[in-house]
Amino acid sequence: MTVDPRQNSSRNSRILIVDDDPGQRSLLESFLRSQGFHTLMASSGEQALQLLDQEDDVVMMISDVRMPGISGLEILRRTRQQHSVLPVLLVTAYTDIRDAVHAMRDGAVDYLAKPIDLDELLSLVQQATGVATTKGVRFDANRQLPPHVVAESPRLQAVFRDASLVAPSESRVLITGESGVGKEVLAEVIHLWSARAEGPLVKVNCAAIPETLLESELFGHEKGAFTGAHAQRIGRFEIASAGTLFLDEIAEMSPALQAKLLRVTQDGCFQRVGSNEEIQTKVRLLAASNRNLEEEVKKGRFREDLYYRLNVVEFNIPPLRERPEDILPLANRFITQLTDGRARLSSAVIDCLRLYTWPGNVRELRNAMERAALLSRGELILVEHLPNRVQLPLSPQTSPQSPETPRLEEIERHAIVQALQRNRFNRTETAKELGISRRALVYKLQQLRQLGYEIDPP
Repeated sequence: MTVDPRQNSSRNSRILIVDDDPGQRSLLESFLRSQGFHTLMASSGEQALQLLDQEDDVVMMISDVRMPGISGLEILRRTRQQHSVLPVLLVTAYTDIRDAVHAMRDGAVDYLAKPIDLDELLSLVQQATGVATTKGVRFDANRQLPPHVVAESPRLQAVFRDASLVAPSESRVLITGESGVGKEVLAEVIHLWSARAEGPLVKVNCAAIPETLLESELFGHEKGAFTGAHAQRIGRFEIASAGTLFLDEIAEMSPALQAKLLRVTQDGCFQRVGSNEEIQTKVRLLAASNRNLEEEVKKGRFREDLYYRLNVVEFNIPPLRERPEDILPLANRFITQLTDGRARLSSAVIDCLRLYTWPGNVRELRNAMERAALLSRGELILVEHLPNRVQLPLSPQTSPQSPETPRLEEIERHAIVQALQRNRFNRTETAKELGISRRALVYKLQQLRQLGYEIDPP
């Protein structure tokens, strides 16, 4: 009989994970083990019920809702009959929320919406089992960021912290964020930290390959499969079978190709173009998009079932304007690389970099530094070496070095205060007018307060 977890808080007790998706099981097992818990896994409702009858050290069950055969809701009902005190946590997609409400009535301790938030998961497990850990999710200290990766901002550090916990699993990962924020860099780090690091990391930009060729690029083709197919071609799914496949700009994929990709995520099988032979792949799949895939699903442009297959866990990389702590370290890193350490940034350039909002994110910053390195000939980087859009809005009559030039914080303060007044100190409307996020505006207001400026309404 299952014990009451609050009467046995030993970490030797196990948490039963029930999911038909190997990637989801792998994610939950890897994460909970990283936090010190022991786990037991079942790939179906039938297997879960058998394990509950056979094992006497299960202190909690985490189950998906939608599974072939016995569903998570049915598992919950049957569990309540034989193991009335066992905490059951359900994992559900947002379309299953109504089922989740019914599950709460049937005795579930709570439910988690996909994609799973690891902090929320840990908190619910701690509450249900009565086992406390250190605050928040622990970063895997054994995993160090590669030297070329800059993550000074707390928000980006949090992304890599969670990535360190997800990387060892076999779970699929969806990476979102604006163009140029570094989605490919995160994919590289996840691969580096995974058990597949010795295997290949194969990258495919779905937006850069014509639709007629993308299927062949991914799955390969047989000789004579279409005009121009003069020889057999091995696709990326085969090449990356022992490693990781990174599909960038996944939202650009056609509906027909989305259906074929869905099948691969379900059973790992596919066919080359022009062949009926089934090929098995064991690739780990990472996907990325600069679009809001939930909105794409609502508009009928992206398959809902594929979205949930890809989105076992999601990482959103914030834009550069919302992590200003990373701007100067990135700029210095780029300048050092581009000039072999010979050049440095002037104080006026540093001011410009901090003030500019970087709509093109890290990619735009690197391009700006490359331009500056070329024009400066590897010496001191001055304002005139920057792209015009990045330079301070100074009048043509004054140079950056002129004592008549207003200080950067005066220029910034004036622009922010004027916008605040026009918008009656409404921060949301002010941020829209300035072309920055509300979070970035709050950050700038905090900086101005520290400088002693009065920027609050009278």
